[in-house]
Amino acid sequence: MRCGLLGRTLSHSHSPLLHSLLGSYDYALFEIPPEQVEDFLRSGPWDGLNVTIPYKRTAYALCDSLSPAAREAGNVNTLLRRPDGSLYGDNTDAFGFSYLLEKSGVSVAGREVLVLGTGGAAQTVCSVLHRLGAHIAAGYHTVPPCTETLRRTVTDFFPISAPNRHQNAPIVINATPVGMYPHNGRAPVNLADFPHCEAVFDLIYNPLRTALLLQAESLEMQGFNGLPMLCAQAAAAASVFTGAPVSYEKIRRAEDTLRRKLENIILIGMPGSGKTTLARLLAKDLGRECLDCDEELLRRTGLTAEEFLIKQGEAAFRQTETEILRDMGKRWGTVLSTGGGCVTRPENRALLRQNGRVLWLQRDPDKLALSGRPLLRSTTPRALYAARKDLYADFCDEAASNNADPARGLAQIKEILEKT
Repeated sequence: MRCGLLGRTLSHSHSPLLHSLLGSYDYALFEIPPEQVEDFLRSGPWDGLNVTIPYKRTAYALCDSLSPAAREAGNVNTLLRRPDGSLYGDNTDAFGFSYLLEKSGVSVAGREVLVLGTGGAAQTVCSVLHRLGAHIAAGYHTVPPCTETLRRTVTDFFPISAPNRHQNAPIVINATPVGMYPHNGRAPVNLADFPHCEAVFDLIYNPLRTALLLQAESLEMQGFNGLPMLCAQAAAAASVFTGAPVSYEKIRRAEDTLRRKLENIILIGMPGSGKTTLARLLAKDLGRECLDCDEELLRRTGLTAEEFLIKQGEAAFRQTETEILRDMGKRWGTVLSTGGGCVTRPENRALLRQNGRVLWLQRDPDKLALSGRPLLRSTTPRALYAARKDLYADFCDEAASNNADPARGLAQIKEILEKT
């Protein structure tokens, strides 16, 4: 069976990997320009198709028959070419969003829910929320299209820049692409404007922690990304393609596999704690690319970290380090060794955590390798550790000891990763 994903820009899609975990059919990426979409849908080399932005509504209009979920949402993300050549359209995003809600444990019945966006994803979200008895309002960037689905589902539209009419909403859902790779770091709203918010859903899954979700974390709100929805909708699409029932066990396995593949493993810790050595060992063991901030600094500037600090000073060094982390933090599936002082700039926390699991590599100050560490010329290892230990604790997800030989340090890191 010939299956695949239709879209305009798909270079960063994880769908081929995801569908390889869900079914035994061939799966390709079809990047098609708008003027060729109709011809491709009618006569292209496919039997089953997923559809992503910006073609969901185009596909909807060309279908010969539709599932109830597709009619309710007003768009399709899954197509099946039947033996007679007719096109059947379904919306498995509705199942995916329902799965995400169920997994979160957050109840929406009878509660106000603020949905950001008015595109196909927002329509689908609103249709599910309406079915579950939520009271829905929608925020938008420009004048919304006000489709029939939204007209009868949403109680109020308002500009995202003026959210005060719904500042008491306990649940906020981002169904816009704001904050999605490569535009990491952006957020559609400031959650500080919603002091009563308890839970935030962001349908984006790249990065795994958007700026919106990182802000929710800092404000002690529950936060949920779009990865479970992605996996669940793909499983439902696989069911449409093959006729087999949806397997919840496959959804859980696919989600775990994809999360582990996407998540960077990031080592922080004191200078001389062995981050570079263990990053290389771990990357080799896992078959991942190894990134090193000091090596990237040398590539960009022609200076080692020691030479840069001596010639240009610590302030310039920290700024350059942040620029490097901004680029590296957008990557996925790597092992990253950071500089010992990256934790001294608060903005670096989000850059590391957006796609990464951050491990604090701990070593007794008396065992640190101090050669080529100019910042230690004006202080002692114990004094520097005392000044930074709370920062390391704030940045990290877990801590691993590296007081013995590298093999034991590697084993401890792998044990931590296997548990989560």
